[in-house]
Amino acid sequence: MRKRLRDLGIFIGRLPPGKYNAITDVPGVFVGHRTLIFDEPRVARTGVTVILPREGGIWKDHAFAATHSLNGSGEMTGVHWIAESGMLTSPIAITNTAQVGTVHEALNRYGYDLGWTEVWDLPVVAETWDGWLNDMAAFHVTKDHVYQAIESARSGPVAEGNVGGGTGMICHDFKGGIGTASRMVSCPSGIFCVGALVQANYGARQDLRVDGVPVGRDISFESVPSSRAESRGGSSIIVIIATDAPLVHSQCKRLAQRATIGLARVGGVAENGSGDIFLAFATGNQLASESQAPYALHMLPNDQLNAFFLGVVEAVEEAILNALTGAETMTGYRGRTAYELPLDEFQRIMERDHS
Repeated sequence: MRKRLRDLGIFIGRLPPGKYNAITDVPGVFVGHRTLIFDEPRVARTGVTVILPREGGIWKDHAFAATHSLNGSGEMTGVHWIAESGMLTSPIAITNTAQVGTVHEALNRYGYDLGWTEVWDLPVVAETWDGWLNDMAAFHVTKDHVYQAIESARSGPVAEGNVGGGTGMICHDFKGGIGTASRMVSCPSGIFCVGALVQANYGARQDLRVDGVPVGRDISFESVPSSRAESRGGSSIIVIIATDAPLVHSQCKRLAQRATIGLARVGGVAENGSGDIFLAFATGNQLASESQAPYALHMLPNDQLNAFFLGVVEAVEEAILNALTGAETMTGYRGRTAYELPLDEFQRIMERDHS
């Protein structure tokens, strides 16, 4: 049985997690998955994951947001409008590289069908490559699958590992996928939540570190065979960060940049072929799209952001590790197999190095 990092008795960081230790600890943030696993007529190991800020009301009540690209060999749509306006105006979806267009159109259609948007929208859709396990050329993900992911989105615990957009992903030469975590942040202005969700599909085994322990070096290829014999020079990770704090665009940008540190702690080095793209949004201000009056904004002082930076770093770090501990061995396209991180061996390594 797969477990989350803390269920293995491994606790990293200094800040406490939220109730679910997930991005859904941020009030109003929902997550949904649609997972596709079948072999006929063509092999599918793929899916889509959606994040709905404001319980899905983000189309009409926007949120300050910003993005950061550590390495740009990847795609996230809508980033130019976020940079221009400073706001997130749609749900967020994550899928495989070949199906950004399908998911983008589906989000638009969903917004029109339900009356969320009447004129235009620039949805945010991000991707990582799952072509090792999934027959991407079959274009398995459809509009209906996106709708199903949206309609399944909820608060509470989030399924991790081989689910949604993360179904066919590989991380540090083990089976990867979706992971999430959160941190509660205290500052003079109050107590807030910072949550992260990742689609982890990057990295070499020898670089994997957990709380500073070089775990990847101690798990031999004789013990666990390589999950991807043909290197593509990096692959990718998408990181979504959410907070209920009253932050503005420039402060969200600073949070998005700190995801880099969480990734580095686990062993990411942003290789040439890696799409390492991060988005942060903050729901602490109400930005009604139909308002004709000036917004009444709140903004935390910048000198209170250090705790948020730490929260981002720790949440991203633990989210990646939860993706690894949650993912299970999977065989897919052309009989290729991605092997799970062996939890018993992992625990022994961590106990040895912390004894």
